[in-house]
Amino acid sequence: MTTLARRGSNGWAGRVVLALLAVLSAAPTAGDIGSCGQTAVPLDVTKFSRDKEIIDCSRCGECALSSAACKKACDKKNDITPFPEGCFPLVHDGEVCLDALQAASCSDYAGYERDQSPTIPTECNFCPPRGAGGSTSGGAGGR
Repeated sequence: MTTLARRGSNGWAGRVVLALLAVLSAAPTAGDIGSCGQTAVPLDVTKFSRDKEIIDCSRCGECALSSAACKKACDKKNDITPFPEGCFPLVHDGEVCLDALQAASCSDYAGYERDQSPTIPTECNFCPPRGAGGSTSGGAGGR
């Protein structure tokens, strides 16, 4: 009976080890964390800025916003502002930002497009000013 008891506990321990191995081997590899398996490609500031302007202009219309920032977003003659020095966002960062802008409520968008102290969604703050200490403005390139 002692042999059966040991055999039963060894079977249980073996199952625990197998379950632990299954969980650990299902984890993402180090390079895939946060990137959804995409290759790290630098974000093109021109393409990102143009895509963001299109979304900003569209959302300003949807939300009946008439700020100077909205008017500028809808003006197809804007100059492109480069990302700050030392800031190297990836294509994935830009995609997440643009998705967040499309999903934002009109009240949130009013804050993004107001002329005085506009805010920026966390997903778009991939180039925060150094020493900002949690500032929510600046960083998404574009205008």
